[in-house]
Amino acid sequence: MRDITLKQLRSLSATVGTGTIVAAAQALHVTPPAVAQQLRLLERATGLPLFERTDRGMRATAVGQELIEATARIEAEISRCARLVDSIKSGSAGRVVFGAVSTAKYFAPQLLASFKHAHPGIDVQLIIGNRQQIIEQLERHDVDLVIMGRPPVELELETEIFGSHPHVVIAAPDHPLAGQARVSLARLGKEAMLVRERGSGTRLLVEELFDRRRVRFPDGMEVTSNETIKQAVIAGLGVALISAHTVAAEIAAGRLVVLDVEGLPVLRQWYVVHRADHRLLPAAATMWQFLVEHGGDHLPALSVADQPGTSKRRSKP
Repeated sequence: MRDITLKQLRSLSATVGTGTIVAAAQALHVTPPAVAQQLRLLERATGLPLFERTDRGMRATAVGQELIEATARIEAEISRCARLVDSIKSGSAGRVVFGAVSTAKYFAPQLLASFKHAHPGIDVQLIIGNRQQIIEQLERHDVDLVIMGRPPVELELETEIFGSHPHVVIAAPDHPLAGQARVSLARLGKEAMLVRERGSGTRLLVEELFDRRRVRFPDGMEVTSNETIKQAVIAGLGVALISAHTVAAEIAAGRLVVLDVEGLPVLRQWYVVHRADHRLLPAAATMWQFLVEHGGDHLPALSVADQPGTSKRRSKP
């Protein structure tokens, strides 16, 4: 095992990833015989078969998959080391890979604009994805920092709260419940409920809400984006429990209303997180501090006062 090289590991990852030696050679900008030679050397060093040919291309054995996963960790550490060198060379400059769940896209660009204004020398790459995608980015060490509403318990993380995250039930302005006060969850359960895909933070929240009150989860439609949910609610296809930060503009424009449901809004928190085993480089540490101190200032404020069917209250970050 001491004779294994990064070139060999990259050849294995590329071959299994692309399915063929020829495609791997193209990805690595070498010849197919060179890739085949690296694979032979790697199998000789381990003394075990690392892949097998199938009708669908090359497939890793159990040992091969372990090596591929180790390669990904090595590549991530090399990338982090390169960023560390760049950060040390440039002083206050550096690069941060910043992830955000899709619900945060309604304020993340403004937050980043403010950060860039305060720290113009720091380059930021923004990655938006659903909750599962962002968790996978954390697992692979592909991101330095993440903002999300429900940190995963299966990962060892450093977390800080930077603002409150209210969730409300929205409906079209002409919905029968729009003019009613103190709608019970049981009554709401008779309406068609538009929900995000399984595994999303909002979906988990609405399922927990109905389960905690021992109310049957309503029939409805599964939708894979907040934007589509909003448009479907406006079209009268149902109601939805959704982050208040995603609907501030539509509420202000009168295209949606917040229903006055007993026990709502549900208040959660926005978190900035990073892996506990991921040492923050100077640029990322600067951004972390900025998010903790100023992130809440960039959360949309949703006024639900004067909305049909709601009590006089205001949701603040």
